[in-house]
Amino acid sequence: MPYYPEDVIEEVRARNDIVDIISGYIKLKKSGNSYFGLCPFHGEKTPSFHVMPDRQMYHCFGCGVSGNVYTFVMEYENFTFREAVEMLAERAGVTLPKAEFSREAREASEKKNTLLEINRLAANYYYYQLRNPQGKQGYEYLKRRKLTEETMKRFGLGYANKTSDDLYRYLKEKKGYGDGDLRETGLFTYSERGVHDKFWNRVMFPIMDINNRVIGFGGRVMGDGKPKYLNSPETKIFDKSRNLYALNVARLSRSGQLILSEGYMDVISMHQAGFTNAVASLGTALTQQHCALMKRYTDSVILSYDSDNAGVSAAMRAIPMLRSAGITPRILNLEPYKDPDEFIKALGKEAFQERLDKAENAFLFEVRISQRDYNLQDPDSRTQFFREVAGRIAAFELEMERQNYIDAVAREYMIDPRQLKELVLKALVLGGTSAGRTGTAYGGYTGSSPLQGSPAERTAVPGSRSGSAREQGEAAARKLLINYLVQYPGIYETVRRYLSADDYGDGVAGKTAALVYSQLDASGEVDAAAVLSRFEDLEDQQEAAQILHTSESTASAAESRKAILETLRRVYQAAPLRAGEGQDALSAAIQ
Repeated sequence: MPYYPEDVIEEVRARNDIVDIISGYIKLKKSGNSYFGLCPFHGEKTPSFHVMPDRQMYHCFGCGVSGNVYTFVMEYENFTFREAVEMLAERAGVTLPKAEFSREAREASEKKNTLLEINRLAANYYYYQLRNPQGKQGYEYLKRRKLTEETMKRFGLGYANKTSDDLYRYLKEKKGYGDGDLRETGLFTYSERGVHDKFWNRVMFPIMDINNRVIGFGGRVMGDGKPKYLNSPETKIFDKSRNLYALNVARLSRSGQLILSEGYMDVISMHQAGFTNAVASLGTALTQQHCALMKRYTDSVILSYDSDNAGVSAAMRAIPMLRSAGITPRILNLEPYKDPDEFIKALGKEAFQERLDKAENAFLFEVRISQRDYNLQDPDSRTQFFREVAGRIAAFELEMERQNYIDAVAREYMIDPRQLKELVLKALVLGGTSAGRTGTAYGGYTGSSPLQGSPAERTAVPGSRSGSAREQGEAAARKLLINYLVQYPGIYETVRRYLSADDYGDGVAGKTAALVYSQLDASGEVDAAAVLSRFEDLEDQQEAAQILHTSESTASAAESRKAILETLRRVYQAAPLRAGEGQDALSAAIQ
């Protein structure tokens, strides 16, 4: 049962244009009647992520993901279906009725709330320990790092005792939580030797989501233990790639930009100095999801990574990801200090602000770092360097933008701008001028049936991964026939004479077929995006999207007619009530 009435779900979907939604996460470029961009679900350098406004669907030619606006939000934000509906409803100004919970949904919601409550209690417990005798070592460490009481309180800093089952006994014996719930928090290690706290003898940093709910922890060991920093594992409420430390505070900053750093202490130090727009990734490399999350609050990010080689490499990886999300990155020069914490302690917040104001253009930073690999005193090496720079400049879309960078690089590296422009023009010619793919991923054909001789397309749809080869083939045929109904609704009158929706089996394929049949009965057309909205589970949505997705083909009318006939015959023969029946009647009718 859906959380909300079907008409409400469809209204919310219809009032959130898929191009508007997705362009808020990634940069899209129009090509014909469609849009292309870099896929946010896998790493790529050439845009293969295709958004189709006419169908309100998307498809990636690289990794194969497809879906509608709900699928995208669920996958990108790690939302449940209900959370995606509520977010999009708020965005579109749709007032939702009181949610109708299914039993499964109610259990999932209750589980999430339980984990959040356990994390809240754990954060309070750590906070209490820090301010008592057993937390003296942690407290003195934070004071040596020059953190004030106010700062420690604001970030909820705490301490995990040296006792290895301290928190476990507190939550189980005093708060009454069972092992089933405690195991899912990621706060404990279960083994043959018993249950132990994951964090012990560590200063604790609670990690909060944008709604100020504790979803995980980071811990800094006291002494020489390993690892130095330890983070919560991913759980039902904590995904490292979709959350940023201190974003719950930084998103309220009015600075107009975010400062992205690498560590908890860097962020806390900056906040204490008044730079409350600082955030950090959570013990993992920057992801495209992080970039999209920041894009919701700003178009400008200053990278304040460590000034060592690792920090430079991290910045070089981050720059293209930020750009692809529509964010303008700049690079903070921290030298001669390693990180923001060291810099602020040594030179103060005024000097730090001066460095922020002078943050380096990301492209010029990339050029400067690339120059380290070349000897500009050697003619051959100098030529290779400027060829590389020219290739980078050629990647910019606007001629004015290219000219601006030609002038800037020419001034910085003492080259005639006309010579550099010549190299850029050569790079443009060698690289081609096509900015993206052309054509549409969906056929768009709504004319007469291919069974009557009309042009058609042919699409392969993956079959089931389980069962015998014959069963897999039959499952693939059922999905392919549904796909043909989407591409060529004109064949429906023929198909439904031989197959009902029940003949497509159970599961996602069966439900998809029933929804497609219902739409064809009502209007003679299929709205694939509306079909997907009837699936609450993300995996089910993705499977249905694979069934419904259509792509261009060069198949002739005769080839398409033959393919559809063979597919219909196979599904017809595999149907339980028709197993063993002859093919003559079916063939004669279709012919």
